[in-house]
Amino acid sequence: MTLDTKPAEQAEPAPPLRLPWWTRGDTNAFFGLAFNILVNVLTLTTLSIAVVKIPSGDVLGTVLPALGVALVLGNLYYMVLARRLARREQRDTVTALPYGPSVPHMFIVVFVVMLPIYLQTGDALRAWSAGLAWAFMIGVIVMIGAFVGPFIRKITPRAAMLGTLAGISITFIAMRPAAQMWEAAWIGLPVLAIILIGFFTDVKLPGNVPVGLVALLVGTAIGWIGGYMSAPDVSAAVGDIALGLPDLRLDLLFDGLGDLAPLLATAIPLGVYNFTEAMSNVESAAAAGDNYNLRSVLLADGFGAVLGAGFGSPFPPAVYIGHPGWKDAGGRTGYSLAAGAAIGVMCLLGLVGVLATILPIPAIVPILLYIGLLIGAQAFQAVPKLHAVAVVAALLPNLAEWAVGLIDNALSAAGTSAEKVGEEALGQAGVVYHGLQILGEGAVLAGLVLGALVTFVLDKRFHAAAIAALVGALLSWIGLIHAPEVAWAAAPQVALGYLFFAVVCLAYSLLPKPAPAEPEPEPKEEAVAQEG
Repeated sequence: MTLDTKPAEQAEPAPPLRLPWWTRGDTNAFFGLAFNILVNVLTLTTLSIAVVKIPSGDVLGTVLPALGVALVLGNLYYMVLARRLARREQRDTVTALPYGPSVPHMFIVVFVVMLPIYLQTGDALRAWSAGLAWAFMIGVIVMIGAFVGPFIRKITPRAAMLGTLAGISITFIAMRPAAQMWEAAWIGLPVLAIILIGFFTDVKLPGNVPVGLVALLVGTAIGWIGGYMSAPDVSAAVGDIALGLPDLRLDLLFDGLGDLAPLLATAIPLGVYNFTEAMSNVESAAAAGDNYNLRSVLLADGFGAVLGAGFGSPFPPAVYIGHPGWKDAGGRTGYSLAAGAAIGVMCLLGLVGVLATILPIPAIVPILLYIGLLIGAQAFQAVPKLHAVAVVAALLPNLAEWAVGLIDNALSAAGTSAEKVGEEALGQAGVVYHGLQILGEGAVLAGLVLGALVTFVLDKRFHAAAIAALVGALLSWIGLIHAPEVAWAAAPQVALGYLFFAVVCLAYSLLPKPAPAEPEPEPKEEAVAQEG
């Protein structure tokens, strides 16, 4: 008998992953994300000049270049994160997180922070400096949140996070573009048809031409041929082109920080909003197959806000909703940097205004409606069927916040307000204004709490539901949810309601438990994140 001394065969190491810098799908996603960011940059530019009255030279020469720096550096960082994740998991289907100026924050910093100071003092520069201090504090709070966010993500049900994200996406991302499309449906609907067929089906255009580019060209051609656009406006915008170089504006920032206390009432809850929304966005990307490190994302988002404020931008950038949409469109690691760099260069060269006069808005915004549709669908597809109820519950606070915003804007346009009209008159007209206002305050956090409560109840985890209700009571008491400002005993009645909810759950936990049902399997990731 002889012993076999031949060494065991060792498995050959896997060949190194060949990760392309650009794919055909990146082209599709690039056009979609770039015009998404462009719409937001156009909006914040208009708000700064027309509402806060910041001189156009300062907006075009300081604010936009500062934003351009943040866009380039932030999207470069997220491309690096994506490529590291792809090499670590040895797959070439990783999609980078999209990044740009935060949509909710641009309206809040304008109408809640800067405009009241401008109306009180008549000094646009003072209002601007307050906006910089506010954005700086948002960044600091988000970076602090980076150390608690992973724990919150771990204990929060997926239905609560994705439902909250769907609420934001359907209301604040999709509804305004839908309205803008139907104002010129003859432009917007053909573009939407191209996007829906190109991104939701496997039908390809001849030569596999990028869907986003074709949709934009078709919409722009229809707009110009139909007389929707104006050539003189283009000429006037070309005359306003001016090179703007980034320049530290620490003087303005320090002026704003010198009177920081009044800003904390909005900076604290909005900073919490920022890191909870980023947490939901990371969870959405994980549901689509790309599991990023939340702490790395939050630190980058916070640093981007701090850096932008130092260079003169009061508009904090953030990871965008929509990663699954760009993944479905075929985007991989290159599209986000290309989009950020393209819009960043336009900010530096003063070309943003020119593009606004060349490209019809109804030809651009259908891509935002597509993102809203996809994120809304993902919230239901990526959770067990039973948890669909919790997804709907998590939607409600953002729906309420959106409705209150529309009511307030409509009353303001009529020269009045909800306070002047009165709750009784609004109630007689079928508008439960006060209840919507309470439900919608701190909508992102409120959606997480409400979605978690319902998820735990559906799973018969009554102790967990009671703990979530106690968290809701605490957050209501200090004003982070269901209250207009952070304060002690900010919403005592709501806090009491959550406390009673916890008592009911604890009472049910004492009842005999029914036989456990077979757990429903989680949806497969492939069904959620179809590759483009």
